[in-house]
Amino acid sequence: MTVLLLCLAGPMQAWGATSRFVQRTTRNAPTKSGVLGLLAAAEGRPRGADLSDLAELRFGVRVDQPGTRIRDFHKAENPDTGRVMPLSHRYYLADAVFLAGVEGEETLIRRLRDAVDAPVFLPYLGRRSCPPSRHLLIEEPLSDRPLPTALREAPWQASPWYVRQLEHEAEDHGVPPAPDELELLLDCPSDEAPDFSLRDTPLTFAPHHRQYAVRGVRAERVRTPAARAHTAHEPTAHLRPLPPRQRAEPADGGSGNSPSLPSLRGRP
Repeated sequence: MTVLLLCLAGPMQAWGATSRFVQRTTRNAPTKSGVLGLLAAAEGRPRGADLSDLAELRFGVRVDQPGTRIRDFHKAENPDTGRVMPLSHRYYLADAVFLAGVEGEETLIRRLRDAVDAPVFLPYLGRRSCPPSRHLLIEEPLSDRPLPTALREAPWQASPWYVRQLEHEAEDHGVPPAPDELELLLDCPSDEAPDFSLRDTPLTFAPHHRQYAVRGVRAERVRTPAARAHTAHEPTAHLRPLPPRQRAEPADGGSGNSPSLPSLRGRP
């Protein structure tokens, strides 16, 4: 088995598991349906595509930076009819960072890694209004260790400003400059008792008939590993340049320079 690790960081994230109508809530950590949906989109799968291979992957997430829960008061109106849509409250996690992992057969995991590196559809963190602020693949995204071990030992992904904030608080209050432990959420084996259950294993993303299965979740606390090496953020680093454009030869056999504009002298 092989593990793929993803860093989920952004100004806002929203991972709903029980959202209904005007109350669009978010969990405190990414859901399995949200992360598998991101992977399916990266591969370019249509919404009605078969998800059985993704649903069988073992899933886990580590909370490296819990963020802050915020609420957006949402109002919408149909521009054609003027009909006002129902008011809704939409919740988000601001400035959160998570390390998510999926474990499965090596060929599938490597294919997903390649898809995340060059996605067909742009990835987002739960809702389309929540783009990631970092590249999703960490420095060493693949691991042959079991999923729990890979998540426990991967470098701490917290943002530099968050680490500095903790250091300042440590100086003021005499506490450690980093949390002693991080929360880790894992798919619970079928022969063990889960800590809680979630209906977030996707069976189909078909728009008019979405279906989800229940999974057990095991929660634990793990020792905070060493922080990752911070580098300057460059959001365009992974964009590929377009090939140079070929200049067309002039039809009159001239030198190839752009034709000069008519002189404007003497015009009022």
